[in-house]
Amino acid sequence: MLACLAALFAACLLGSTPLEAERVLAALFGQGAAGDQLVVVQIRLPRALTAFAVGAALGASGAALQGLLRNPLAEPGVLGVSAMAALAATGALYYGYAAASAWAMPTAAIAGALVGTTLIAFSALRTASAVTLILIGVGLSSFAGAAMNLLMNLAPNPFSLADMINWVLGSVANRSFLDLAFAAPFLIVGLGILFAARRGLSALTLGEEAASGVGLNLRQQRLLVVLGTGLATGAAVALAGVIGFVGIVAPHIVRPMVDHDPARSLLPSALLGGLILVLADIGIRLVPTVSELKLGVVAALIGAPAFIWIAMQRRSVHD
Repeated sequence: MLACLAALFAACLLGSTPLEAERVLAALFGQGAAGDQLVVVQIRLPRALTAFAVGAALGASGAALQGLLRNPLAEPGVLGVSAMAALAATGALYYGYAAASAWAMPTAAIAGALVGTTLIAFSALRTASAVTLILIGVGLSSFAGAAMNLLMNLAPNPFSLADMINWVLGSVANRSFLDLAFAAPFLIVGLGILFAARRGLSALTLGEEAASGVGLNLRQQRLLVVLGTGLATGAAVALAGVIGFVGIVAPHIVRPMVDHDPARSLLPSALLGGLILVLADIGIRLVPTVSELKLGVVAALIGAPAFIWIAMQRRSVHD
């Protein structure tokens, strides 16, 4: 927690024009120069809080899904919810709704996540197999990805195409407290559902048959985790676009510290996921590039090698 607070404060300090700690503190308390208050309170602080909220949502969702599916490679994108949210947001851009209203894209992203969540939740109630649920999620994600590519291919002009690509790449730049306020209810409810279902995740470490034997309702557990993941992930996509691999890496780092108990890993994974994205966003702002790097690209560059390493470790253990 202290590391997260320190990272958020550092995000207010650092940027293209670094500020002294005294000036940042004065701005946070409504004092100091008007320019400092504008930079710190209106630009850097909401951007840092957005990065933290997105990372926390993905980290907790990844930990919950890994506990539910008993697979360290599971993450929010595995069930197709992220892809459905991104598809809906891309559709809002394609049809021009985003130009008509600033709320069109986040509204579409959350609506897409809810549609994806509804489909997966219905599947979770009808299937008795976690593997089947994963396969359905992979199919849903593939369909949404193909539909997004189709929209990009049919983009009416280069400006619409550029907007769609920027959304898919993921970023927390230019986010405001209004954006956070819009997504916050979905994020809070989603995380609340995940934390309410955490005890069932501990029972699942015994296996589905043993967990059912001690009284766990497997279908209800799947429904709660899928619903919580869908709401939290939808809010994250609405805020930042598509950010991958945080939901894999954060729980993997945390798991050995909590004796591989998925219930105890939810909160640390959320905090670590938020910390990772805040630090990554600070790095983006400090790198001297002509155009600012996208957070989703940086997360993938860091997370993809980690994903491969985790997969290789899992393979060696089974071998």
